[in-house]
Amino acid sequence: MEPLDWNTRMKIAAGVAKGLEFLHDKASPPVIHRNLKPSSVLLDEGYHPKLSDFELAKLGPTGDKTHVSTLVRGTYGRRAVDKMRAPREQDLVAWARPFFKDRRKFTEMADPLLQGHYPMQGLYQALDVAAMCLHEQAATRPLIGDVATTLTHLASQMYDPNAPNICDPNAPN
Repeated sequence: MEPLDWNTRMKIAAGVAKGLEFLHDKASPPVIHRNLKPSSVLLDEGYHPKLSDFELAKLGPTGDKTHVSTLVRGTYGRRAVDKMRAPREQDLVAWARPFFKDRRKFTEMADPLLQGHYPMQGLYQALDVAAMCLHEQAATRPLIGDVATTLTHLASQMYDPNAPNICDPNAPN
């Protein structure tokens, strides 16, 4: 099976964000998933994502109650935790954090299976969103609606993987 291309990945990411936006902002009462990982995203024939695995989900605040625990629950997910990797690379979030501090290292976070077939600006934008979502303090994380809007915009920017301008991580932006 071929690895998913950049456009398909952005389409899936945008769809997942829209699903979370629905759960957080439009469902009544709101639902907090708390265990989002690749295996809890089901894809149909057109790669449209559907969220599943709600065993750790909880109802969000309603009325005058505004607090929801923002601690990360469930499993961290490249696989988010992969015991087959070197100790420093087993937890995806912990592995990625140092790269977020230097945009020149963003390409090191791109899936090598893409073989450089992605738009550099799109990669920067997607990783900027990811970095914001990983803030320890919930108040500094973006609203899911903003994440969905950004990822939907990225998904709309169709990238031609056969174009001669294949991403060169060493080229200037």
